[in-house]
Amino acid sequence: MAVVSADDRARAGRQVLALGPVLAASGLALGTALDGEGAARPAGPGEARLAAALPPVRRRDFLAGRCAARRALGAAGLPAGEILRDGRRPVLPGGHPGSISHSGGLAVAVVAARQHWRALGCDLELRGLPPEAARLVLGPGERRRVMDGAASPEGAAYRVLAAFSAKEAAFKACAALLPASDAPASLLDLTLRRVPGGFLARPGVPGCPPLEVRVHPVGPGVFSWTAVRARPA
Repeated sequence: MAVVSADDRARAGRQVLALGPVLAASGLALGTALDGEGAARPAGPGEARLAAALPPVRRRDFLAGRCAARRALGAAGLPAGEILRDGRRPVLPGGHPGSISHSGGLAVAVVAARQHWRALGCDLELRGLPPEAARLVLGPGERRRVMDGAASPEGAAYRVLAAFSAKEAAFKACAALLPASDAPASLLDLTLRRVPGGFLARPGVPGCPPLEVRVHPVGPGVFSWTAVRARPA
């Protein structure tokens, strides 16, 4: 697995935070944290128990992700406390929707008020994928739509990484809307179509709407996010 340098990680962190106004315009808030930083520690006994059950590397990711989510909650003006989980999905205080991702020693989280948004998904990818990985991420028809026009091996690798990240973000949002038994089983259950600024993801399961996923280059990789509005009262 490629190692992300400290410079690339710091650059990615700055570029993610620079997206704050873009998300805030939609009523979303984000936060970041570095693995191992002093603020990345359990917020209470529940988080401490969850962290203690993890191996060291995953424990650092877990704690950095919770720290990033609390910073996002603070930016949104929402109460911040322990963030436990339901399966792999984080459970935020007050039942507000949120999503956490981490890559290369950097964690990022996106949160929003439940009055306005039903589900969120975000994904950070700072380690590249080879163009050959397209067959693991994209179905045959998707490969043609997503990869057409890539002018170089580097361009093709970026397209694959962007598609993978977009599907990860859409997968998380879809999973937050559905019971585990009804959620997509793999990334191949979602299909992508390129749109300005990212992709339109269509889940191949009932109960999850098409998702517009924004994809932003950050550092050596990409950051993707999507959001599903709350139903009118």
